[in-house]
Amino acid sequence: MLTDTEVKRKGLQVLARYLGDIEAERFVALIQREPFDYTKWRQSLDEDLSIEDMSHQAMAHRGASNAQDE
Repeated sequence: MLTDTEVKRKGLQVLARYLGDIEAERFVALIQREPFDYTKWRQSLDEDLSIEDMSHQAMAHRGASNAQDE
């Protein structure tokens, strides 16, 4: 299990990789500024997906992640 510090460090690395440094900082500022319930937000992203679709996406993502690690 990762420590809180490791989770924060890795989270910022992922944000910076996909958004760039400035947009990652902006994302963090937006999250801190507004009341935010990550669980509700995350659930709303997948409302239109069936369980099978979610499973296929997860498997595809895992396959892509494993390919990058090699």
